[in-house]
Amino acid sequence: MATIDMSANALVTALKKPRDKFTKEDIKKFIRANDIRHVNFMYAGGDGRLKTLNFVVNDADYLDEILSCGERVDGSSLFSYIEASSSDLYVVPRFSTAFMDPFATLPTLCLLCSFFNKDGQPLESSPEYTLHKACEAFKKETGMEFQAMGELEYYVIADDTGEFPAVDQKGYHESAPFAKFNEFRQKCMLYIAQAGGQIKYGHSEVGNFTQDGKLYEQNEIEFLPCPAEDAANQLTIAKWMIRNLGAEFGLDVTFAPKITVGKAGSGLHIHMRIMKDGNNQMLKNGVISDTARRAIAGMMKLAPSITAFGNQNPTSYLRLVPHQEAPTNVCWGDRNRSVLVRVPLGWASKTDLCKIANPNEKGTSYDTHQKQTVEMRSPDASANVYLLMAGLCVACRHGLSLKDGLKVAEQTYVNVNIHKQRKVYEEFGVFSPAMIDGIIDQLKAFKDKTLRAQVTKSKTAMQKLVKTYFYCG
Repeated sequence: MATIDMSANALVTALKKPRDKFTKEDIKKFIRANDIRHVNFMYAGGDGRLKTLNFVVNDADYLDEILSCGERVDGSSLFSYIEASSSDLYVVPRFSTAFMDPFATLPTLCLLCSFFNKDGQPLESSPEYTLHKACEAFKKETGMEFQAMGELEYYVIADDTGEFPAVDQKGYHESAPFAKFNEFRQKCMLYIAQAGGQIKYGHSEVGNFTQDGKLYEQNEIEFLPCPAEDAANQLTIAKWMIRNLGAEFGLDVTFAPKITVGKAGSGLHIHMRIMKDGNNQMLKNGVISDTARRAIAGMMKLAPSITAFGNQNPTSYLRLVPHQEAPTNVCWGDRNRSVLVRVPLGWASKTDLCKIANPNEKGTSYDTHQKQTVEMRSPDASANVYLLMAGLCVACRHGLSLKDGLKVAEQTYVNVNIHKQRKVYEEFGVFSPAMIDGIIDQLKAFKDKTLRAQVTKSKTAMQKLVKTYFYCG
C-alpha cells in the first residue's frame, strides 16, 4: 500500500494524506492552493481507452457542483452493449484517483469517474463497476481479498539510425546504447508514478528488429500487487501516459499483441495473489498453497472464456504460437513461460541473499512470502483491463468453490465451451447479461476462424491486419 513518504503524487505530498483518504474538500483545497482552472473527468469506455470531459472552473460553487454531482454523458456512444434504457448516464469523479495532467500546458487536475444510470444507481454493465462487483463477491464468498498487478508490454517505433544495433530478438534487459528508449521508458514510469501508479520496475524486452527503415524496440513496465480495482486504474492510466509521452517524443507506440510474423508479441500478463488479514495466501510452508492451486484450477476451467475479456481482437491469437514465450495449451507450471498460468520464482528459500551479495551487511529477516504470485500469461493489451481483472477474479473465486479444485489443478488441459461458462461470470450479478451478449457479438463479428492461415501466407494481408488493430486497447 502506498504511503505519504516519498510519494510522487503531488496531491499526496501537498495534502499530507494517502490517496484513499482524499475528500471533496481536499480536492477543492488543492485546486485553490495551486490556482488550477481546469479539471478533466476521465473514464474507460467499452474499448478500454480513457475518455475525457474538460471543465474550466468558473467559480467555487461550480467546482463544488461538478465534484458533487458529476456530469451527464451519452452512454450509447461509449458502450456498444449498453442497455437501451440507460443511454443517458452520469459520470461522477472518484477523489482518490486525482492527479495532475503532465501533458497539459495549462495546470489541469484529472480524476477517474464512475458511471451511474438514470436512477442514480451504479451502471451494472460499466467496466469499473463490473470489477468492483467481482471483488466484492470474491470477498463475500471467500473472506479474502483479490489483488493483482500487470506487466505492460509495448513496442516503441522510430527511424533506424543503424548505430549500435541490438541483436534481433535479443533485447531482454539490454542497456544503452544498444537499447534506444530507456530514457523514454523512465520518464513514462515517473509520470505514471505521479498519477499514483505503484511501479515495480521497467526494462527493455526480448523483441527488437528493423523493418523498412524503422527500429522496433519492445519495452515493459511492471507494477506492484494491490487491490484489483487499483491495479486496473493504474494500467489504464499507464497506457494513456505512454501514448501521450510517445507523441511528445515524436515516437510511435503500440500495445498491439502482434505486429509481424516471427517476432515477439506483446502481452499483458496479470499476476494475482489472494490476501487474508494482510497475509499472502499463495504460499504455505514455502510451497504453493492449496488456496493458490484451487484458484489456478478456476483459471484452468474458464481459460477459453477468459480470452473473451483478455484477447479482444484477431491479432491476439497470432501472438499465441509456439516458441515465442506465449501459452498455447491450457496448463500451468513452475517458472515455465510457455504455460497458461505460471508460478514465478517466489523467494521461497531461506537464504539471506542480501548478506551473501553484501558481506558487510548484518543478517536480515525480510518476510518474502508476501511476494509470491501466480501469473496468467494469455491476455494482451487489446483487453479492457477492468473486464479482464473482473474475469480473472471470477475465475479464481470459482476455483476456490470447486469441490474437485485440487484434482483439476493436477490436469494440464480442459476442453470446455464459452457459452456454457457465461453463467459463472453472471453469478452474483457481476457481469451483466447485456455485457456478455455484447462481447460475444463483438468477437463473432471478426469472422476470424481461418485468419491465421490466411495471413501467414500473405505479407500484405498481415500488414493490413496489423494496421487495423495497431492502436488497440
